[in-house]
Amino acid sequence: MKFSGFSSLLLAVILGCLVWLITPNALASTPIRLFDISYQDCTGDVAEGNVSSGGGSLPVNCFIVSGKAENKSGKMVVDADVFGRIYDANHNSVYENRGRVGSIAEIPPGVSDFSIRISVPADQPTPLVLEQFKASGFAAKVRPYYYDED
Repeated sequence: MKFSGFSSLLLAVILGCLVWLITPNALASTPIRLFDISYQDCTGDVAEGNVSSGGGSLPVNCFIVSGKAENKSGKMVVDADVFGRIYDANHNSVYENRGRVGSIAEIPPGVSDFSIRISVPADQPTPLVLEQFKASGFAAKVRPYYYDED
């Protein structure tokens, strides 16, 4: 059976529409506004830990970055990556060439509190300067099972 140019075009349009109609929604990233960002020293067991590079350990200071997260999507957002710029008192970058500073497991619709733990090399002077914080997550889990803590 031979199709004319118009028939081929019509068939392609119909197939395209069918694929569009039956394909499940793609997991799209949901932007989350972060505001009222501040930090404080870690306390208790949370303060334990170090930063390793090339197998060696360096002394670090532990901080908890906290603030408010605004989820306007109307749906639970999970696996949200937190991005931001963190500078020391001399305006030197704490995480050179790295914008991702942590993650938030779940963000419900509306405004909610969040906190993430960061480690800063002990030789970087405080106070820290926190800038351009934002997050981006998904409406369903996208990370492989081996990231689950359950």
